[in-house]
Amino acid sequence: MSSSRPLQRTRLQQSLGGAWPRLEQWAINPWRRLSLLLIVLLGTFVLGNAVATLTGARAFLDPPAALVCVALIEVAIRARRPLLQRRGDRLGLQLLDMCRVGFSYGLLLEGFKLL
Repeated sequence: MSSSRPLQRTRLQQSLGGAWPRLEQWAINPWRRLSLLLIVLLGTFVLGNAVATLTGARAFLDPPAALVCVALIEVAIRARRPLLQRRGDRLGLQLLDMCRVGFSYGLLLEGFKLL
């Protein structure tokens, strides 16, 4: 039988629970914010490039990989609406946009290489 006692708060849970507000506070500095956005953009560019390269090497995985990539980009687009309506710092929205753009450009560049 399960009891109705609340779960114990561990140090890890307390540390990770306050990670997002700490990141927003850290990114108040414009240079830090720009560097974080650039790191996310380049990281997702590499990820998109790697996905396209690996699925291109295995020719039979192209249609399912394309479906998954389009679905991920669509989910990211749908996730923008609540972030647009939220007040305050727009770091989450900017990070999501950088992820979408980097991933899309990585896929696009690899597609042009294959032509």
